[in-house]
Amino acid sequence: MVDLRLFFVEGLGIKDAKSSRAEIEFLEEQIVSHEGDIEPTASVLNGFVAIARYCRFLLYGFEENEVELQIGNQKKLRKGLISQEIAETFITVPKDFCCPISLDLMRDPVIISTGQTYDRILISRWMEEGHCTCPKTGQMLMNTRLVPNRALRNLIVQWCAAHGIPYDPPENTDSSVEAFAAAMPSKAAIEANRATATLLIHKLASGSQRAQTVAARGIRLLAKTGRENRAFIAEAGAIPHLRNLLSSTNSVAQENSVTAILNLSIHDKNKSQIMDEKGCLGSIVGVLRFGLTTEARENAAATLFSLSAVHDYKKRIADEEGAVEALAGLLRAGTPRGKKDAVTALFNLSTHTENCLSMMEAGAVTALVGALGNEGVAEEAAGALALIVRQPIGAEAVGGEEMAVAGLIGMMRCGTPRGKENAVAALLELCRSGGTAATEKVLKAPALWGLLQSLLFTGTKRARRKAASLARVFQRRENYPLHFGGLGAGYAFAGNSAPSRDSSFVNEVSVPVSISVPVL
Repeated sequence: MVDLRLFFVEGLGIKDAKSSRAEIEFLEEQIVSHEGDIEPTASVLNGFVAIARYCRFLLYGFEENEVELQIGNQKKLRKGLISQEIAETFITVPKDFCCPISLDLMRDPVIISTGQTYDRILISRWMEEGHCTCPKTGQMLMNTRLVPNRALRNLIVQWCAAHGIPYDPPENTDSSVEAFAAAMPSKAAIEANRATATLLIHKLASGSQRAQTVAARGIRLLAKTGRENRAFIAEAGAIPHLRNLLSSTNSVAQENSVTAILNLSIHDKNKSQIMDEKGCLGSIVGVLRFGLTTEARENAAATLFSLSAVHDYKKRIADEEGAVEALAGLLRAGTPRGKKDAVTALFNLSTHTENCLSMMEAGAVTALVGALGNEGVAEEAAGALALIVRQPIGAEAVGGEEMAVAGLIGMMRCGTPRGKENAVAALLELCRSGGTAATEKVLKAPALWGLLQSLLFTGTKRARRKAASLARVFQRRENYPLHFGGLGAGYAFAGNSAPSRDSSFVNEVSVPVSISVPVL
């Protein structure tokens, strides 16, 4: 211990917690500057960071100025000093990297008999539930073989490394894919991080309030990267202690604890630990509703988004008192990043059919309609509305919103290609489920016909399909004949043809999917 302190003080010039922290930040900046490199640069630097972080707490303890620094340097931390920190907005994942079922980044892409690619865990669940068709195309499956799409998986790993995005490969991933992962931790780094986690959790459990605050921040930073870090932090018992700090009257402690839970939730196995911890979900929602800082409230929303990636948790989250109402409030009045956190969480919750009523009662429908005019969140808002209006009570609620149809029409006119897809899908479902009154309201919308014709010529494949279905709905109404000339056989609207609902409608709602959560 004496020799170690001597080496740090005299050999490296690291005399206290402040200079130790500066050294760690410098090393992390070097990792950012070498983000495209594989071995050995990033791996060695990560090892140095792990050892320096451990020695920082071992040698210099939990000093008061560490807490004070959190407030002064909060903006600096959010701006991306550390390699995998994502600040003001999410990064849009390339569409081909997203599973058509969950719309999330695929961890283990596999090809089924129809030639479509899905994430292994999701398509396996689809088949186990007795489905024998392709979720995306509706084709019958010739067999249930799942062929690993190694080429796509390698591209995903490389893209994640280039953008500083955490990638947790499945446990049975072959070694050739693992070799592509940037900055794989060395054994020394893993052991140093384990030792650091042990120190931090001990302070969380028995330290003073100041020490607990510093420890929560340490866990937040340690959980930013690496499946190994997130796994052993949770296994070592951090979650109950972090949950206790969520109700702290110290804004720094609360903010760091909820962000630490957010970062831990990225690891799939930790989601169940968080949800199973008594009172933890309620405490997260409490921070969302009454958090002492804007960032704490936003990160609570992002945590709900992360947890709601598990289908079984969507209903539990929506049923938690005040959760949906608080998300709707954040969508209405939050910062740009807060709105993004809220709308993606609401979208996830809307994919569970039993959440429709609770979302209506909590004001989520009104908030989603209002978000149609916000370029940053309009696509997700339209996607959520397209799911809600599939149910008659949802269609009635959306149809009753004065600006709903106008907002969706506006997206068809000026939105992104994906926004246009979601807008026309929402209008189509509104007509199918909302009855005569809703259909009349959509039918009378100004410029609808021209916008439909434009989508039929220039829209994406999905947008064209939805536009054609909406045109058929209106053609069957005797007083509203359509006159789309020269569209070819692909868009012949047979008056007797009945549009069918897609069994996999969720896959037809296109959202610019972000990484599961921002790592902060």
